[in-house]
Amino acid sequence: MPERVDSTDPEGVDFGWVMQVTFVLTIVVGAPVVAVASTVVALPTWGAKAGFAVRVGALVWFVTAIAVYLYARRRENGGTDTTTASEPQD
Repeated sequence: MPERVDSTDPEGVDFGWVMQVTFVLTIVVGAPVVAVASTVVALPTWGAKAGFAVRVGALVWFVTAIAVYLYARRRENGGTDTTTASEPQD
């Protein structure tokens, strides 16, 4: 019988968690952002509407992914960021 693969014990940032949270937050935050942003732009055709949604959605996804990763990294470090300006760099 093969070993179950539905659980992990990652060292460092859990990228599976980061991807899942990014996906959910992008939908929850992105849909309202695209809807509100589309009210101030003229979108005469369905192609223009789809292109606009993709461009704005990509920006929301990117910002969300970076924010979730930084949150996960900070949580992994016990709430302290290891790259402070007061520490000397090697």
